[in-house]
Amino acid sequence: MKPEDILKVEKYLRSLFRLDIIEVRQRPQKGDSAEVYIGDEFIGVVYADDDDDDDEQSYSFQMAILGFDLQ
Repeated sequence: MKPEDILKVEKYLRSLFRLDIIEVRQRPQKGDSAEVYIGDEFIGVVYADDDDDDDEQSYSFQMAILGFDLQ
């Protein structure tokens, strides 16, 4: 993902979740995605989706919730 796209996604996630400490960081050696953190804790990955027919960029956010985190 391009740096300007990372900033747009970060701004959106911060607004959506009302949490200013969300950070979206470039992934090493991966150009199609970025990592999402709350503080120092990794929470998921944002993928750029280039399959849209209307030339508009979209993104998908994937977050795993582990069973031991729920206890």
